[in-house]
Amino acid sequence: MTSPLSEAARNALLGVSTATLTTQLFKRGLRNVFVQGARPLNPNGPPMVGPAYTLRYIPAREDLDTLDVFADRTHPQRKAVEDVPAGSVLVMDCRGDASVASAGGILLTRMMVRGVAGVVSDGGLRDSPEIARLPFPAYCRGGSAPVNLIKHHAADLNVPIGCGGVPVFPGDIMVGDGEGVVVIPAAIAEEVAHDAAAQDVFETFVMERVRAGQQTFGLYPPNEETKQAFAAWKAKGK
Repeated sequence: MTSPLSEAARNALLGVSTATLTTQLFKRGLRNVFVQGARPLNPNGPPMVGPAYTLRYIPAREDLDTLDVFADRTHPQRKAVEDVPAGSVLVMDCRGDASVASAGGILLTRMMVRGVAGVVSDGGLRDSPEIARLPFPAYCRGGSAPVNLIKHHAADLNVPIGCGGVPVFPGDIMVGDGEGVVVIPAAIAEEVAHDAAAQDVFETFVMERVRAGQQTFGLYPPNEETKQAFAAWKAKGK
């Protein structure tokens, strides 16, 4: 079993962009890591980092998906809201169908109060204007008022799923910012966090040079002269 993400790695991931992380994962041969269509309801909200706790939806069936199923404490969606561990991210597989909601404001508020790190859906979320005002990371394809039972049958919890075309295994590290969500395999999350933080420092140096008028050739990617200049810049505590 993979060790939990260290606090140092978590803090590093909170400070880097999903763009940086996709580069680091590409260096390791991973191309399909950015959850397609999952956008933050509040782009100015807090960043998100946490291990995935998954919920899988399949197409609804009329004789099974009626409003009274929500009274069942074993219903996977309602059970997920109470069982997802604090610090984890609830990731929902809605088959990319945003024509109905996958959850709503009451359920997301409950998870926020419980200390859940965020919610990611490749479907819709209802009560989206209220959710957008919460200090809580919530990613989806957009607002959608119709109840999930119209299209979605909550099938099971904490199994491998697809979300926005990306494979998500329970425990994978989900990172979200104002651009979207990246999935980092748990086994390499620590090293990716370390290297992403180092890349971020270098790109801060690069941005300073670009703003000062320097061309990108020889700077990004760096030639030997740039590497020496970067080392000197770091040594000065920039």
